[in-house]
Amino acid sequence: MPASRSSQTRQVRILVTGASGELGGALARHYARAGATLLLWGRDQGRLAAVADDCRRAGAQAHIRSLDLTDGAAAIAAVVAEDAAGPIDLALFASGLGDIRAADALVEDAAQVLRLGLVNFVVPSAMAATLADRMARRGGGGIVLVGSAAAYHDLPFATAYAASKAGLSRFAQALRIGVAAHGVRVTLVSPGFIDTAAGRKVAGPKPFMMKPSDVARQIARVAARGRPHLVLPWPFALIRLTDRLLPRRLRDRLLLALTPKR
Repeated sequence: MPASRSSQTRQVRILVTGASGELGGALARHYARAGATLLLWGRDQGRLAAVADDCRRAGAQAHIRSLDLTDGAAAIAAVVAEDAAGPIDLALFASGLGDIRAADALVEDAAQVLRLGLVNFVVPSAMAATLADRMARRGGGGIVLVGSAAAYHDLPFATAYAASKAGLSRFAQALRIGVAAHGVRVTLVSPGFIDTAAGRKVAGPKPFMMKPSDVARQIARVAARGRPHLVLPWPFALIRLTDRLLPRRLRDRLLLALTPKR
């Protein structure tokens, strides 16, 4: 696991955003062990408290913070305050929202576009930039940004979701290049369908659906290795390549055909 030079003589500090969700909670539980201090952020205080209790039983210290990622200034201030209280060694940005166009709408609602843009791209990127700068100045650390396989496809029924995750993808790759020389590792994770309550509510087929605990385990493995990018499961890497190779007209027809019928 990426860590700063001083982490060998103190508790390793790990930040998990979206910890009240299934994937974030699974990540928190995966890293919960003696010697770890977990900073668990999310919107649902009840779920956060339950995850924190699980982590404490596993031997970790756990602290929770209720945070709304539509308030970017507050999120950045929280990152600065938490890192000033003790250097964060690894940050996993797993928060996010998923939604699709309403069944009776021609275009996604503007408020939904704004909300997904903030929560999925703008605010996590700003938080990661803030922390990457602080990590770079002290010579080490790790950042994981959880995007989506949807980032690589022009989904007409989920334009805001796909676009916000595409922005996060490009940001993560560019940030990785910029801070690598300063000992900071940035990993982008682009998962397909994860078996969560929110994911199950979205209409349409969900091939290769993965358990949150399995995804968490794979994320931890690539973060420890400093791998730049993980697309999972592997068939989605093939689908991404196929999308690039198809003629635009054919690709457009296929993507329209995927629109859920509700």
